[in-house]
Amino acid sequence: MLTILGFGMVLTFMYLIMSKRLSPLVALITVPIVFALIGGFGHGLDEMMLEGIKKIAPTGVMLMFAILYFGVMIDAGLFDPLVRIILRVVKGDPLKIVMGTAVLAMLISLDGDGSTTYMITVSAMLPLYRRLGMNALNMTCVTILAGGVMNLTPWGGPTARAATALHVDPADVFVPMIPSMVLACAGILALAWYLGISERRRLGVVSLPEGGNWMDSSVSDDGDALPTVEDAEDTKRPRLLWVNFALTLALMAALVIGLLPMPVLFMVGFAIALVINYPNLAEQRRRVVNHAGNVLSVVSLIFAAGIFTGILSNTGMVEAMSRSFLAVIPDAWGPYLAVITGLASMPFTFFMSNDAFYFGVLPILSEAAGHYGITPVEMARASLAGQPVHLLSPLVPSTYLLVGLAKVDFADHQKFTLKWAVLISLLLMIGSLLLGLYPLAA
Repeated sequence: MLTILGFGMVLTFMYLIMSKRLSPLVALITVPIVFALIGGFGHGLDEMMLEGIKKIAPTGVMLMFAILYFGVMIDAGLFDPLVRIILRVVKGDPLKIVMGTAVLAMLISLDGDGSTTYMITVSAMLPLYRRLGMNALNMTCVTILAGGVMNLTPWGGPTARAATALHVDPADVFVPMIPSMVLACAGILALAWYLGISERRRLGVVSLPEGGNWMDSSVSDDGDALPTVEDAEDTKRPRLLWVNFALTLALMAALVIGLLPMPVLFMVGFAIALVINYPNLAEQRRRVVNHAGNVLSVVSLIFAAGIFTGILSNTGMVEAMSRSFLAVIPDAWGPYLAVITGLASMPFTFFMSNDAFYFGVLPILSEAAGHYGITPVEMARASLAGQPVHLLSPLVPSTYLLVGLAKVDFADHQKFTLKWAVLISLLLMIGSLLLGLYPLAA
């Protein structure tokens, strides 16, 4: 019964948002409540929802202040030199623009924070996409896939979860996977080339004016997504470029070494950045108001997702879904459990959180695989194959930030990117099998 309710709830939610019958915000709140009531969980439903919200609250706080911090840095012009370099290289060629998007996203993703990657990449590349009339879904596609692969660094999250759940060293999981990650990145660049060629055929190569004057007509129509050029010229702080760079570098270093919890670091970083760049109190208020729209749209979805995950977990639906999956695996498939885990990680991490999969499902799979001689570290590597698909899940908060900044529809982004995400996950898995990181058959 719980299994049927769990899969029914997730499928109903996906249908409602992909068919655009409900917004993600409304669906995240109403669908789990309805299914919980159908399952007879009316008593204690309030505690389940509050527990889910409490668990996701640090993520919501982190994203709120990360958006504000990088919003201030964008206003102050920290990323302008990077943008100028990119513009100088890609010019008006759609092929180079999509390729440049992929490379930029890969480099920034090394910090392991998807929100940072999305804010910097979109702020740098979106004006070009608008000016040339390119499909912004190309940008969100290659950006999120780059994040999905590069997020496998030990400080990115999934690798640490898998290693912790199976009590293995994260370095033993990650280091051997580097060549397969390089192969997956090559696949993303090949995809970017294909998408860019398609856009070049559709639009041709556009000759852009020198000096970036073309940006005036490309950004000013949508003040909610990024600072407009008219506003930004008054807020630039070129003399503080190196100060802002040092502050951001220190913040990233603190994130990597875990000096303080991530929400606290971004709160402190935002406060320092705001005071340094805009000591005037009225201007500080204007900077916060300028980014309030993005903050509200993203954080409201995060807390709504807390209700969804709280009900999914606390009713026992997640555990029932994982056990039902194990029950349908025949004994003859035992030697192939590593590959099965890699394939299953795509739908499982799509339909449930990373925490639920790595701490709930993976230990059960690993225990079963141990009877066939498959080691925990091999199972940990196999379980990471689905991460490019995972980031498309409606349960991943940072994905709402990406589509919100790029002003594309969440469902359109999913439909456009899903097939490519599956291909990149399979490429990551094939590379791991060729390198012997886990066996095809034990």
